Parts: sequence; structure tokens; C-alpha cells
Amino acid sequence: MIWIKNATMLNQKEEYMPIELLIKQETIQAIGEDLAALSSATDEIIDAHGAFVTPGLIDVHVHLREPGFSYKETIKSGTMAAARGGFTTICAMPNVQPAPDTAEKMNALQAKITQDAVVKVKQYAPLTMDLRSDTLTNQTDLLAAGAFAFTNDGVGVQTAGTMYLAMKEAAKNQTVVVAHTEDDSLLFGGVMHEGTRNKELGLPGILNVTEASQIARDVLLSEATGAHYHVCHVSTKESVRVIRDAKRAGINVTAEVSPHHLLLTENDIPTDSSIYKMNPPLRGEEDRQALLDGLLDGTIDLIATDHAPHSQAEKAGGMVGSPFGIVGSETAFSLLYTYLVETGIVTLAQLIDWMAYKPAKVFQLAGGTLGIGQKADLAFFDLTTTKKIRAEEFLSLASNTPFIGWAVKGTTTMTFVDGKLVYQEG
Repeated sequence: MIWIKNATMLNQKEEYMPIELLIKQETIQAIGEDLAALSSATDEIIDAHGAFVTPGLIDVHVHLREPGFSYKETIKSGTMAAARGGFTTICAMPNVQPAPDTAEKMNALQAKITQDAVVKVKQYAPLTMDLRSDTLTNQTDLLAAGAFAFTNDGVGVQTAGTMYLAMKEAAKNQTVVVAHTEDDSLLFGGVMHEGTRNKELGLPGILNVTEASQIARDVLLSEATGAHYHVCHVSTKESVRVIRDAKRAGINVTAEVSPHHLLLTENDIPTDSSIYKMNPPLRGEEDRQALLDGLLDGTIDLIATDHAPHSQAEKAGGMVGSPFGIVGSETAFSLLYTYLVETGIVTLAQLIDWMAYKPAKVFQLAGGTLGIGQKADLAFFDLTTTKKIRAEEFLSLASNTPFIGWAVKGTTTMTFVDGKLVYQEG
């Protein structure tokens, strides 16, 4: 049995309280202020040194890059990065090579995950063959092979009829359609937000309507088919409005937002640097505020990182010609705690809700709460010490993020998966 002493957590009044935990095998056996009477001389004792304990965080949107792009990230390095960020369950996107669009390919990928992952990995399957075609995958076979849900993340489903048929299948199979929403006909070669900063830098912009118009299409298709439709990385005020209206109409739609869209805008982009190139792009201040408002009023359900590693060489130049995406697994909680909780914009309880409880609830996953008898998926955070985000400390193979050098509190000190210590600071 593992006896974790000297931790803290929130009570029902959202006040900090001292706490101890007993873990036996894979489960939480006891939670209390003094567990000495339940302990034994043979217990392994771990001093949490005052760290704040939460349910293991859940990230429903990561890119592990393997197979096909292991120079960017591997299943092992990506899951180690997740553990360092306090995540105990992550959901991996299928835009790898080969894409897991058949049961055979899915089985092979699942075997690699079982071999290499240090946290729990749920694997998405594509909606269509090779993600870019209009030929539907066999959802029944892929679910039997362990598929978590279905998405063509990285590219929007361009044909409404294809999305309609995919949603009909998903409704029949009681699974989730997860959408990267982007109308290619409205891209016009854009590499950053169409606003003021792109004009100052002389770069082609990406319209807000590129994202929002496809969400508007898809929520109506969701209503017509009865499918659960989940929107990836919402970034615009128009998208928030469409999702809010759809929820009011009773449509089964959920949505996520990424940390960088909550913390940065186009005006934070200093130069033509690909470190700030992500899809969807950093938007305007009105969009950022709409995302925060959407989180607070329940229009947006949860936070997901969209961890998207790339090599230094790929990100060495400007925006044109470089790939979209930034890493986020190792910095998400600390950034949001420092710049949203510490500043009084949201509460710590809300942040945990969006990063643990809500992902579990929306996708019907185990975890997301702390309780006796539950799996011991736990994360511990130092909420008092200020540290700088340093690329050389990353466990990911990549460090493509504009947050290098930012000062943060809330760094992870320990992460447990099924009662096993998978990450410890230092």
C-alpha cells in the first residue's frame, strides 16, 4: 500500500484543506486528514510536500505522431510529456501514417500503445479512409478494434453528404463524431488570423467564418441524425454563438477550447514566426473574450491542449511554408492556473472541472473525480513556487510553443496512473 502524506485539496466550500491518501494496488483505499490508523509498517510513504492533488487530468486532443512521424514525437515521448503535465488519460488523433482506418491498422497501433505508453491512451479512428477521402470507414469494425471515437482532425470534412452519412453511422453505433471545422474553400492560403496583425506583417489571413460556417452546417446535420457532435479547438466568437444557439435548440453538441486561444491573441504575435502558427490561429481579443465567456456559461464544455509537436527544423522559418501547431501537454495546467486562476478570472475548481471532470463526462471515460474505490489516477501540483517554462526540461521531443520563458505556478510534482508513479519532478 502507498501512503501519500502532506497533500492538499479543495473541500466542498472550495477551501484548501490538508489531505492524505492510501492507495492499494490500482485503487484509492482511503482519503482523509489523518490515515495513520489505517496504515501499516510495510506501507510505502510518499511526502507530497504540500502539493495540491487533483484527479488525473484528461486531454481529449493530442497528436502523438507515431507511426509515420516519429521524428516529431513518439507514443513514449508524447505520453511522458502528458504525465509531466498531470494528464493520466489522453486521446490521440488519427492523422498518422498509416492512418488507423481499418481494424488491422487499429490493432497494430493499439499494440504499440500498449507497449510504449506511460499514461492511458484512447485512440481515435478516422471518419473516412485516409482522412481526406469521401469513403467512410467501417465504424463497427474499428470500434471492435478499440477505437475511442471518430474524427478527421487536421482536415475538415469538406462534403456535407459525407459528414451526414458518417453521423448517421455514429448515431447507430452510439459513438462521437469529433470535428476539426475548416472549410477549405474559405482558406485562401491563410496562415494566421485575418485581422489587423496579419496586414501589418504582410501575411494572408484565415477568416473567422472558415471555422464557424462548418460548425453551423454540422450542428444541423447532428440534429438531423441524432449524433453526438463534438467541436475541436473552438477559436472564434461566431463559433461560440453557433454552438450556444445549437445547445439552446437541444442539439447534442459539445465543444473544447485550447489553452493558447484563452491566453493569446493575434496582437501577441511579435514577428513572422512559425512558433505562433497554429490551426485554428490566434484570433482577436473579442474572440478570446467570447471563448472565456463560453467556458463560463457552459457553451464550451472543456479544455483540451491540441498538443501538436513538430521538429525544430520544420518550425525554424516564418509562417508561410511551416506546419501548423504547438505543443501543450506539459504547460497547459500551469499556464491556466497562473494566468486565469491566480488572476481571479476563473476558480481552481472550475479549472479542474474543465480539465478532468468534464472530459470524462462528455466522452463517458473513467476518472475525472477523486473517490474511494476509484482508480488511483492522480496529479499533484506545486501551486506556490514560481518557475519558468524551459524547453530543455520538456519530455516531449518537441518544444514548439510561444510560452517558453513564461513564469508559471502549478507545475506538476507527481503523476500516478492506476496507482503507479509515472512521473516525479526532478
